[in-house]
Amino acid sequence: KTIDNDIAGTDVTFGFDTAVGVATDAIDRLHTTAEAHERAMVVEVMGRDVGHIALHAGLAGGAATILVPEVPFDIDEVVAVVERRRKLGRYASIIVVAEGALPLEGTMESPDYETDEFGHRRLGGIGELVAAELERRSGVESRVTSLGYVVRGGTPSAGDRVLATRLGVSAANLAAEGGWGAMVGLSGTRIVPVPLDDVAGRIKTCDLELYNEVAAAFFS
Repeated sequence: KTIDNDIAGTDVTFGFDTAVGVATDAIDRLHTTAEAHERAMVVEVMGRDVGHIALHAGLAGGAATILVPEVPFDIDEVVAVVERRRKLGRYASIIVVAEGALPLEGTMESPDYETDEFGHRRLGGIGELVAAELERRSGVESRVTSLGYVVRGGTPSAGDRVLATRLGVSAANLAAEGGWGAMVGLSGTRIVPVPLDDVAGRIKTCDLELYNEVAAAFFS
């Protein structure tokens, strides 16, 4: 399981639907305070290497723009979106950023991450940098909220419960049939066996067509 939805060989991992739901609910609530104070709100969500949660929660929550690890961002473009909205009388903006998102080289300060005992970056803090830089360049009051581990807890959604049950039953049946060296995953509406050789060492990045065409068009 992983809320990040980054496992290759399956359309969706269980935990992802719940995480997106929790993040979307938080974004919905933050719209209220952003509108009341006419400020920009930067919402940092989990997503070390992939931006599935940021992309889907941002779309569902009506974010002004979304920043994901797969696509380095230009802070000037973020500023331009916020300023354009204000000229149209939309004084509140929500910016959703995955914790692993990084700016284009030379466009703004990059996070100086420490590493753990395994050499992995200790993520967190990109939201603070984006909010500070947005306010400095635009003059728009900006605040940051990091959802962090909030999206990993709580009661699973009905969709996640059904998916986990289907995967568990299919995995047990596959083992009983001697189907070793494989996992089970969701393909469309079907649960199918997937060779581990097709999964190991790979991550499933977010749908760049959705990000580049749908999200970019929607937020332009």
